[in-house]
Amino acid sequence: MLSIKAKSITPSITMSISSRVKELKSQGEDIINLSIGEPDFTTPEAIKKAGCKAIEDNITKYDAAAGNAVLRQAIAEKLKDENGVHYTADQIVVTNGAKQAITNALIATLDPGDEVILPTPYWVSYPEIIALCGGVTKVVKTDKATGFILTLEDLKKHITAKTKVVLINNPSNPTGNVYSQDELSEICTYLADRGIIILADEIYERIVFDEPFCSIPSISQKVYDHTILINGLSKSVSMTGWRMGYTATSQKLAKAMAGIQSHLTGHSCTITQAASITALKDCENDIEEMVAIYKKRRDFIVRFFQDWKGLDIVPPKGAFYVFIDISSLRSYLSEDLSMSFCSEILEQQKVAFVPGISFGEDDFVRMSYAASMEDIEQGLNRLKAFIENLKK
Repeated sequence: MLSIKAKSITPSITMSISSRVKELKSQGEDIINLSIGEPDFTTPEAIKKAGCKAIEDNITKYDAAAGNAVLRQAIAEKLKDENGVHYTADQIVVTNGAKQAITNALIATLDPGDEVILPTPYWVSYPEIIALCGGVTKVVKTDKATGFILTLEDLKKHITAKTKVVLINNPSNPTGNVYSQDELSEICTYLADRGIIILADEIYERIVFDEPFCSIPSISQKVYDHTILINGLSKSVSMTGWRMGYTATSQKLAKAMAGIQSHLTGHSCTITQAASITALKDCENDIEEMVAIYKKRRDFIVRFFQDWKGLDIVPPKGAFYVFIDISSLRSYLSEDLSMSFCSEILEQQKVAFVPGISFGEDDFVRMSYAASMEDIEQGLNRLKAFIENLKK
């Protein structure tokens, strides 16, 4: 009964961890959950009020497949003011979260057998979305020594006549690393010169700490012409459950993606769209406050690992994740290193991390600091105790 595509989809490891955490909590266990992939802040009050007003004003009917015209114009203005890129409203397609934005983009651009280059470590859903859209994932290993930044030298080795898309997630989930403008320029100019599409997932762009963020289409006109920009409001203003994403690209591609979306979901929730206008225009202070708190947490975590020296990390420059190197523990755990680590520390110390194998890197685990400082400190102390007991 199941299709080949349905049979090929790998169940989400992160969801299985979440289920186990809920099960343990229901049994009264004191779980420190550092596996969470969403902000721990509530949606800002102004956005919630705008959503309630949209309901009261009966903004509950069908709208354009590409999204509310006022919202698309607000997105275009945001991209111009914050990212230095000029798009018109008819180049924007509003989607049900960034996942649908990525899916729309790949459906619109991939033919069966087209290759999508995906640097490791990658977000867990990328390979599955690529497969569902008929593409072939070509994984390119990046290196901890370079901060898991894709280099042009590594990229060139994997470019073939079938390469259609290169996916770049910046800032990165799971590493929290951020590409510099020079690093992006070298890679993206090379790709644009060869007519290869750059799928730029910039959903964490507002959560950066150490240097200005560079949006890929701002690099040059040629790069702009070859980029499909993916973004949304889930991370920047804690609207994960509202499902608000968008693409910015050429008018031709935008029209195609709007047509695809018209048959899949129709359009994004009209109430979410109304609230998103407020999110784009009136929540700068909320964003700055959240980012300041993330930075404080990040700095605490970096100091902890520097002082402890029990495990190593690449200090993150953005998002709200830390990628912890556990390769030194191979002799103490089973062959499935990151899965074994996460299972044992959850059972023994009641701390939840995400195994790196989910992101294509088995020598690592992902820690989220979208959690209270108390939970972070307690979770890290439990991690330290787990490692000390493991090595006895």
